[in-house]
Amino acid sequence: MSSKKTDALLNWLITITVIFGCSLTVIFFALSSIKELSIQEKIQYRNQALTTTAIVFLASAAMFNTYYAAKRAQAMHKNAIATEKNLEIGIQNVKVNQDRLISERFMGAIAQLGHEKVETRTGAIYALERVAQDFPKEHWTIMEILTAFVRENAPIQQVRVEQQKLEYSPAAYSGRRRGELRPTQQLEQNLHEELPTIRTDIQAALAVIGRRNLLEDPKDHKLDLRNIDIRQADLLGVNLQQADLRGSDLSGADLRGADLSEADLNGAKLIKSILYETKLLKASLCGANLCWANLNRANLFGANLRSANLSGASLRVADLQGANLYKANLQQATLKMANLSGAKLFLANLQGAKLGKANLQMTGLIGANLSGANLNGANLSEANLNAAKLHQTEVYFANLSEASLTEADLYQANLIGANLHRATFYQANLTQANLMGANFLEADLSDVKLEGTILTGAKNLELQQIKKAFGDRTTRLPDYIEAPTDWRQSS
Repeated sequence: MSSKKTDALLNWLITITVIFGCSLTVIFFALSSIKELSIQEKIQYRNQALTTTAIVFLASAAMFNTYYAAKRAQAMHKNAIATEKNLEIGIQNVKVNQDRLISERFMGAIAQLGHEKVETRTGAIYALERVAQDFPKEHWTIMEILTAFVRENAPIQQVRVEQQKLEYSPAAYSGRRRGELRPTQQLEQNLHEELPTIRTDIQAALAVIGRRNLLEDPKDHKLDLRNIDIRQADLLGVNLQQADLRGSDLSGADLRGADLSEADLNGAKLIKSILYETKLLKASLCGANLCWANLNRANLFGANLRSANLSGASLRVADLQGANLYKANLQQATLKMANLSGAKLFLANLQGAKLGKANLQMTGLIGANLSGANLNGANLSEANLNAAKLHQTEVYFANLSEASLTEADLYQANLIGANLHRATFYQANLTQANLMGANFLEADLSDVKLEGTILTGAKNLELQQIKKAFGDRTTRLPDYIEAPTDWRQSS
């Protein structure tokens, strides 16, 4: 039924009601005028007439009020629907304008990336950053554009790649002719070479990538920064979590406080880079070159440094818990007070390394070369040093309780005051080693070579332990132990 028909019907009902009410009132007043009626009956009829009239008018008022309230609600509903439609149209218009604005800003910035002037390219990079901030949907697209820009404009030269492969390949060590420079000598020469200055636009792109909103990065997507040459880049505090930097050259780069957790740096070069307090949790650095890098206080928890070159690197107070350093080169590296508990250093080269007060509890050092290293005050409890080389190693007051040194070579090693409680030295070589004041409580010295070894002042050393070892007249025992007969007879 239409609204017009509804209004007409309502008007007729109201008219009929009013007429009916008026008729009753007239009737009651007429009855009250009859002379035969008593005064009380007349008053009663008049009261009924007035009451009926009031009721009729109140009912009419209520009907009017209900009707117009319904009309107002209907009007408001129509207005709400109209407003909602207008809002939808407005949102669509805003979206269209926004898309057009994005397209204009986006295409304009991209066009300027190829400009010949570095100032224009740098401005375009910052313009893209603003687009990524204003329109999160375009965030990852812009990051991919910027990483592609860096890859295209700062690639590693093929000549340098081939040189790097030759320089650090095993053949370079095994096939060297007499008189030729060793790879370490060549590296020392390269360290003094002046590094090139990074381009302004490349630096700007790296800065924008490094300070991006990580929450906008899609899952299972990584920044592709492979094989780029960004030597001496300023990457202070950048966020490059899970970034792919394989084969890249970051030599001399400033990465202080940067976050490279779970990043892929396999084969990367970080020679003399500053990685102070850098986060490298579970990062992969297989075969990476970190020669002379500053890794003081760096977090390398669970990192994979298999066959990495860390010669001369500084890792003071660094966290290397559970790190994989299999066959890593740590020659002359500084690891004072570093935490290497549970790390795997099998066949690692630690010649001349400084490990004073380092935590090497339960560390795997099977076959590792620690010749000339400094382990003074280090914690090597429960460490595995089987077949390790410790020629002339300084191990003053170190804790080797329950450590395993089976077949280890400690020729001329200095273990003054070391704690060897329950340590295993089965078939180890302690020839000419200095063990003055060391604690031998329950230590296993079976088939140990003690020729020329200094054991004066040793604590908790028993004759039964000595009888299991091999010594001679040059072996210096504590005053309370007499040398076995076969020792005194040996030449």
